[in-house]
Amino acid sequence: MKTYELVGIGNAVVDVITQSDDGFLSRMGIEKGIMQLIEQDRAELLYAAMNGRVQTPGGSVANTIAGAGALGLDTAFIGRVRDDALGQFYAEAMNGSGIDFVNPPVPDGDLPTSRSMIFVSPDGERSMNTYLGISTGLTSADVPPDVSGNARLMFLEGYLFDHDAGKTAFREAARATRAGGGLAGIAISDPFCVDRHRADFLSLIQNDLDFVIGNEAEIRSLFETDDLDDALNRTAAMCPLVVCTRSGDGVSVMEGKSRIDVAVERITPVDATGAGDQFAAGFLYGLANGRDLQTSARIGCVCAAEVISHIGPRPETDLRVLLRDKGLI
Repeated sequence: MKTYELVGIGNAVVDVITQSDDGFLSRMGIEKGIMQLIEQDRAELLYAAMNGRVQTPGGSVANTIAGAGALGLDTAFIGRVRDDALGQFYAEAMNGSGIDFVNPPVPDGDLPTSRSMIFVSPDGERSMNTYLGISTGLTSADVPPDVSGNARLMFLEGYLFDHDAGKTAFREAARATRAGGGLAGIAISDPFCVDRHRADFLSLIQNDLDFVIGNEAEIRSLFETDDLDDALNRTAAMCPLVVCTRSGDGVSVMEGKSRIDVAVERITPVDATGAGDQFAAGFLYGLANGRDLQTSARIGCVCAAEVISHIGPRPETDLRVLLRDKGLI
């Protein structure tokens, strides 16, 4: 059985990107500059109206796995796509980039492959319309035990915690990884998801996880407090390792009662999409390679800085070259 250095479980979403002017957005009823969740009929309408589409495999944890793979980790991704044109594209693109996409497209799925239709305005604003489709139906049956049980690191996407079957799949995957000697963790993903499932979220963190990665709002949401220090201390009392990204204010890492604060070099972002995903990629790369927590956080910051320097949520520059230039590898 193959051992993976990093396995992710998350929404498998095709990012479909096109350029459009404000007149088109107005005619199609698209609210500029925000992300909206949409239903299937709306998704099909917008997809058909897109000219010059550029498609890339996406999804938050999938982007993390892609970044970690670009750094050299042996990776796999678990997610659901339908056996339709977009689903086949997603599976082939992930496998083609060196990531094992372990779930074959579902031939008899009731819902189509998930997609996020992104309309880029001349001023750079991105208007995102996301249809979650089949990806939200992930269950334990989609998580092969020989994959989760042979992962050195397992990384879960908080968005999937909105569904009971997803909660069960997460718990079983985390326990399988830990039983095999690996570490399991989660990207909190969304404070509103925490608000909807706080007790279950905290139970998972306390009983089944080894690390948590989130931003300030997400960490504070765990305990419904505006005091970040209090939230960090309380999370660290439940979970061995807590990582909090604070945008331009740096990163805080807590291991037990020990805290490390890592500064970042402030830059003006071209597109902030994917910053947290690529930070996680770099941090987990460091963790997988036995680097200390401060170095791992610095690696994550370099990866995040690269991705916000251009449009798109995945790295475009050779990250290993950047890290060598910084003396980090």
